[in-house]
Amino acid sequence: MITDERPRLSPQFVFRWEASQDAYILLYPEGLIKLNPAAGEILKRCDGMRTAEAIVADLDQAFPGQPEAIARDTQAFLVAAYNKGWLRST
Repeated sequence: MITDERPRLSPQFVFRWEASQDAYILLYPEGLIKLNPAAGEILKRCDGMRTAEAIVADLDQAFPGQPEAIARDTQAFLVAAYNKGWLRST
């Protein structure tokens, strides 16, 4: 479980809102990845200063009512994003 890591975007990726896609995207030299809304909300908070635990707490405040689901889904996304090389720890 990732709790005290401070995730941030890997340098080869650019994260931004793309109006033409109506979604957050990750740009990289070979293309782009269109993110679902939940992934966008999580990556917005991966600034290298917040721990994974703080990201979960912030999401729980922004989207109250399902703290267990937020914690579970955020952890799963962070693990997947680390495995894909999108994120690294500070």
